[in-house]
Amino acid sequence: MRLSTRMALAVGAVVPLLVLASGALLLRLVAGDLHAQQDAHLRERAAVVAKDAKALLRATAAGRPAAAQVRERRLYASALDVGIRLVGPGGTVSGGPQPGSSAPLPAEAPVPVTVRDGGAGWRVLSVPVAGVRPGVRGTLWLFSPDTAADSQLRLVRRRVVAVALLAAPPAGALAWAVAARATLPLRRLQRRTSGLDPRTSGTRLDHTPTRIAEVDDLAHTLGTVLARYDEQAARTAEALATARSFSATASHELRTPLMSMRTNLDILAEHPGLDPVDRAEVVDDLRREHARLLDLLVMLRALARGDLVEADAFAPLDLAEVVDAAVGDLRRRHTEVEVTVRTAPGLVVHGWEQGLRSVVDNLLANALAHGRRDGGPPRVEVTLRPGREESGAPVVVLTVDDEGPGIPPQLRAAVFQRFHRRPDSPGSGLGLTLVAQQIALHRGWIRVLDRPEGRGARFETRLPPAGPGAVETSLAPLRRDWLAVPAGKSQEFHKDGP
Repeated sequence: MRLSTRMALAVGAVVPLLVLASGALLLRLVAGDLHAQQDAHLRERAAVVAKDAKALLRATAAGRPAAAQVRERRLYASALDVGIRLVGPGGTVSGGPQPGSSAPLPAEAPVPVTVRDGGAGWRVLSVPVAGVRPGVRGTLWLFSPDTAADSQLRLVRRRVVAVALLAAPPAGALAWAVAARATLPLRRLQRRTSGLDPRTSGTRLDHTPTRIAEVDDLAHTLGTVLARYDEQAARTAEALATARSFSATASHELRTPLMSMRTNLDILAEHPGLDPVDRAEVVDDLRREHARLLDLLVMLRALARGDLVEADAFAPLDLAEVVDAAVGDLRRRHTEVEVTVRTAPGLVVHGWEQGLRSVVDNLLANALAHGRRDGGPPRVEVTLRPGREESGAPVVVLTVDDEGPGIPPQLRAAVFQRFHRRPDSPGSGLGLTLVAQQIALHRGWIRVLDRPEGRGARFETRLPPAGPGAVETSLAPLRRDWLAVPAGKSQEFHKDGP
C-alpha cells in the first residue's frame, strides 16, 4: 500500500474521532451553559418567592387562616414557571411543576443540583426561610424541568455525529491529495535509485536538494551507503590484487632458490661418499638458501600487510618509543654493534605502529649489513629530531648513519626497488622496499645522503607530525601495489656463489 493511501486512510479514520471528541467536549460546554441559565433563573425566582414564603410562614405561625390563604395565592403567583415546595412547622405547601413526592431530595441544595425522577431530570435549589418570630422557619424548594436542556443537547449530539460522518470522506480525499504531493520528492528519489546496481554500473545517485529534511537525509544516507560499498569493493579488489601479486611474486622469486636447494639435495643423495669439505660447503649453501627463503617470505608478507592496512590502524604514536624499542632489540641480538641514539621527546606522529617499527628495524638491519668498518665492528648512529620543510611545515626527522662504503648518487634511487641488492648482500632485497612502502603510507619521504662526518651513508626519513590534519591524511594513504612486478624489469633471486 502506498504511503499516500495509508495517510488518507489514517486521516479518514482520525478526523471523525477528533470530531466526536470535540463534540463530546462541546456537549459538556453546552450543558454547562444551559444549566447556568436555568440556575440563574432559579436564583432570580428564589429571591422573589422567598419574601412571599416568609409572609406565609408568619401568617401560619400567627394562626390567621384567611391571611395564610391570601399569602399562599401570592406565593404561587410569584413563582411563575417554576415549581415550589415550602416545608415549614405547619406542614408542606407545594405547587407548580416538580418531581413526585417519592423522588429523593438532598438534605439541602444551596447551589442548584440535578435530581432524577424516573426518566425526567429536574434542577433543584433550596433556600432557607427564617423570620424573627418563633415558628417562622422553613425551607423553600424551587424546581425547574430539564427537558429543554435535554432536547437541545440531543440536537447538538445529532449534529456532531452527522458532521463526523460527513467529514470522513472529504478529509481522506484531501489527505490523499496532500500526501501525494508531499511524497512526490520521495517517489522521484525512488525512481532515481531503482536503476542503480553497484555491482554492474558505476553510476551513482545524483540528488538535487528538495528542502525536505527527510528526503534529503534519506538521499544522503543512500549516497553514504553506496560510497561505503564502493570503498569496500575497492578494498576487496585491492586485497585480491595483492593476493594475486603475492602468489605470482612468491612463485617467481622462490623458483630459483628452491631449484638450487633441490640440486644440492640431489648432490648429497647421489654422492654419499662426498668429500667432507665439499659436503660441508653444500650443507652451508643449503642453510643460506633456507634462511634467505624464510627472510623473503617474511618480507613479502610484510609488504602484503602494508598494501592492505586499514585507516583505523593509524593512531597518535610517540616515535621515540618505537626507536628505543628497535635499538634495544638490536643491542640484545648483536652485542658487538656500537649504536648511538639521540632522540628528542614529544615527537608524535599519526601512524601505524607495526609499519613504523618495520621502518626502523629495516634501516638498522641495512646499516648493520653494509656499515661495517674495516677491521672493526659496525657502528650505527640514530637521530630523531624536529625539523621544518622549506615551506616552513613542521616534520619529524629520523636519520640512520653507518660507516660503510656509502652509496653512489646514481644508485641511490635504485636501492628502494624490489629485489635490488648487492651480490654480497645477505638480505632478500626487500628491506628498503618495505621502508619506502611504509614511508609512502605515512605521507613522508626518504632519501639517501652521504654521512656528514666522513665515509658512510645516511638514510634520512621525514614524517608529518600528528596534528589537526593528521587523521585525514592517514584516512587516505597512497595506494600502490608494492608486490607487483615493475614494468619492463625482470626479477631474479640473487644468491652468493660458493
